[in-house]
Amino acid sequence: MSRRSRKNRSDVVWLAEARRAGQGRLQRKKAQAPSLAPLIIGGMLIGAGLGWFGPEMVQRFQNSRWEHVASPAAGDSLSAQFGFCHTGGGTNCVVDGDTFWFHGERVRVMDIDAPETHDPGCAAEAALGARATQRLQQLMNAGPFSLESGDRETDRYGRALRVVTRGGESLGETLVAEGLAREWDGAWHPWC
Repeated sequence: MSRRSRKNRSDVVWLAEARRAGQGRLQRKKAQAPSLAPLIIGGMLIGAGLGWFGPEMVQRFQNSRWEHVASPAAGDSLSAQFGFCHTGGGTNCVVDGDTFWFHGERVRVMDIDAPETHDPGCAAEAALGARATQRLQQLMNAGPFSLESGDRETDRYGRALRVVTRGGESLGETLVAEGLAREWDGAWHPWC
């Protein structure tokens, strides 16, 4: 069978099927190559997104998996519901007035020193430490916050050293202003 007769035969078969389906005199559509327009537009959108968000994402990855690195004008973006964890490790819980766990990492509030709750030097330190612990938990649960790095990443106990801020204001300074902590001057001082 010649090529021409095969083509005519397929046209006749198609036309017969179209008439049976009630479509009458329909023109057969030629096969079209898929449009590349959606792929081109998608590529442009991805490129634009990487141009606007890529550098921040790269820096966030380089600094840590949870640390906020956007400018303060971008606002606070970290949050969690904090409970208490007086012993051992934890997730999103407050240990004492200057230490907490956030997403499985132990964080030391680096701009303050709060009274000890584990082996306090006296009853007054224990009571003040308990109040500082409760207040830090309230502050951490009060809304989104940011964690800012300082001159060192960790302390000698392996805790991440961070200043905790909300709206650009240090939560540690709030504890100091309320008499529940003191500014960290780089040396330990007794509370009793």
